[in-house]
Amino acid sequence: MTATPLSPSIMLATSMHAQPGVYALLLGSGVSSGAGIATGWGVVTTLVREVAALVDLETDKDNAATGDGRTEVEKATADPEQWWSDRYGTELGYSTLLEELAPTPAVRQGRLAKFFEPTDEERAEGIKTPSAAHHAVADLVRRGFIRVILTTNFDRLMEQALEAAGISPQVISRPQAVQGMAPLAHAPATVIKLHGDYKDLDSLNTADELATYPQPWTQLLHQVLDEYGLVISGWSAQWDTALVSTIEESPSRRYPLYWDSRSSRGDTAKRLLAHRHGHVIPAPGGADQLFSELSDNVDALERLAQPPLTTAMATARLKRYLPNPVHRIDLHDLLLGTAEHVAQAIAEQPLNPPRIDGETIESLWNTHLEAVAPLTQLLVTGIWHDSDGEHTGLWIDTLQRLVDAGTAPINSAITGFDNARLWPALIAFTAAGVTATHRRHDRTLIGLAENVQGRGQMGTGKQEPAAHLLHPHRILESNWVLNMPRWHGTPWNYPASHLLKNDLRRFFDESIPNEATYTQAFHGYEYRIGLIQQHLQHPDGYSLPAQAGEFVGERGWTREGIPHAETEFLRAIERDPTWWDYLVEQPEDLEGHLAAHREVLARYQRRG
Repeated sequence: MTATPLSPSIMLATSMHAQPGVYALLLGSGVSSGAGIATGWGVVTTLVREVAALVDLETDKDNAATGDGRTEVEKATADPEQWWSDRYGTELGYSTLLEELAPTPAVRQGRLAKFFEPTDEERAEGIKTPSAAHHAVADLVRRGFIRVILTTNFDRLMEQALEAAGISPQVISRPQAVQGMAPLAHAPATVIKLHGDYKDLDSLNTADELATYPQPWTQLLHQVLDEYGLVISGWSAQWDTALVSTIEESPSRRYPLYWDSRSSRGDTAKRLLAHRHGHVIPAPGGADQLFSELSDNVDALERLAQPPLTTAMATARLKRYLPNPVHRIDLHDLLLGTAEHVAQAIAEQPLNPPRIDGETIESLWNTHLEAVAPLTQLLVTGIWHDSDGEHTGLWIDTLQRLVDAGTAPINSAITGFDNARLWPALIAFTAAGVTATHRRHDRTLIGLAENVQGRGQMGTGKQEPAAHLLHPHRILESNWVLNMPRWHGTPWNYPASHLLKNDLRRFFDESIPNEATYTQAFHGYEYRIGLIQQHLQHPDGYSLPAQAGEFVGERGWTREGIPHAETEFLRAIERDPTWWDYLVEQPEDLEGHLAAHREVLARYQRRG
C-alpha cells in the first residue's frame, strides 16, 4: 500500500512551527489587488489615460496624428508606452510620469492618494484597507513565526496590518537604506519593498526598470534567499526579471520554497519551482485563504505543543484579555479550551467502580474538584471583573460545555455515579453564583441558571435548566457526603451546603479574604438560587423543591421568622430592578413570592 504524501499546506505549517522565523514571505500584487489596490502598472496606465483625455480636449479629434480617427485616449489605452514615447519623447515609467505630472512631493502625494488611500465610503466597505491575508501575516509575525517580508507592492497595507497588531516594522524601501538597516535577525519584523513606496520617485515599474536591481538590493536578496525559506503569494514572476534572476542565482537549498497555486501558473513560475524544488500550495482563494489557513494550522500545532497553563498564568491572561475587544477570540479560546480539559476528565470517570464506600466517594469528589479548579478560578475572576455583563454569553457557553460532558448519553452506571459526572458543573456553577451574588451581577446568575440546560438520567431525561439540573439535593446525595472520611462521622445538617461552602473557599481567598463576608456571599447565593428554582418550578410539580443550606439553621432567622438571607436580599435589590423584573409582574406581588419561598425554607429548618 502506497502511503499518501503530506500536503504542502501541512508541510509548511509543521516546518514553520518547528522553526519559527526561518521563513520569509514574498508578496506580490495579487495580495493587495484583493484589497482593491491598483498595481504599479495599473497606476501608470490610468494616469496616462488621464493625460490623454486632457490632450483630447486640446486637440481636434478629427485630425488625429495617425489619421485613423482614434482619440488620444484610445491610442493611449491600446499602447500606453508607445503613446507616451511618441507624444513626449521619453520612456514611460512610474518615475518619469510622476516627475511630469507631480514635480513636488506634496503634489505627488495628492496625485496618488486616490489609488492607495481609501475614501470614507471605501474604508467602510473594507476597500484599500488591510485584507484577511495582511492580518493573518501580521498575526504570524506577532507570534514570531515570520520576521522578513519581501514585497513588490507600493502600498502600505502590510505596514498598517503590522502596526494594528502592535508591531513597529523596519521598512526598507530604497537600496540606499540597506547599509544602515538593523540585522534581519535582530529586528522584530522587516518589510523590504523591492519596487519602492508609492510616494517615492525611485519606484520601479517598467520592464527596463525591473531588468536589473541595484547592488544593495541584490546582496540583500541573496542573504534572504540563502538564510530563509520562501513563501510566495500573489507574485506571478512574469515581469520582474531582476527578481527572477536573483532567485535563480541563489545556490542555497537549506529551506524549501512554497508558492500559492493561483499565482504560480505561468511558465516562469513553473521554471522557478522546478529549479528550487518548490511546492505548490492549493489556494484557489488566493492570499486570503493561504495565510488564514496557515495561521490557523500553526495555531493548532502551537496549542498541541503548549503544556497546560498554570492557574496563575491562565488567570493573568484572562485579566489581560477581558477588557480588550481585540482579544475576544483569545478569551473565548482560553475559557473553552480549559473547559475541554475538564470535559475529558469527566469522560474518563468510572461509572461502575468495584466498590462504593466513603473513601471511593471522597476520592472521586476530590478528583473532579482538582480537574475543574483552574476553570473555576477563571470563572470567578472573569465574572468578578465583568461589571457590565458583556461576557455573560461566554460564561454560559463555558458552563454549558461542562453540562454537556456530564450529561453525555451512556448505557449504564451504578446509581449516583451518573450524577457524579455533573459534580464539576455544580462546583463551577456554585462558585460563579457566589461571585455574581457578591458583586451584584444578578443578571449573570439568572442567565447561568436558566440558559444552561441539559438532560440528566444518563442523557435521556427531560431538558432542564441548570437551576434544576444542578440541584445539590439531586446530584450530591447527603449520605454520600456524610460518609466521606474527612468529617470523622460529624452529622452535618445540610451536608451538600457544608461541602460546597468548605471546598469552594479556596477560590475566594484573595478576592474575599474575610471569612464572614465569604459566608454572607455563599448564603446569599443559596437564597437566590432557591428563588430561581422556585420561580422555574414546573406546573406539574415534578421539580425538586427550592434548595436550602446552612443559612436556614436556627441562627439564620429573625425573631419575626424572616431568614437573615431574605433581609440581606431585600437590602441588595433596593436599587436594582433585576429581581423585580424577573420574579414578579407587579412590585406588590414580591411579598407573596418571598413568603412562599420562606415557607419552603421553614420546612427545611424543621427538618434540620
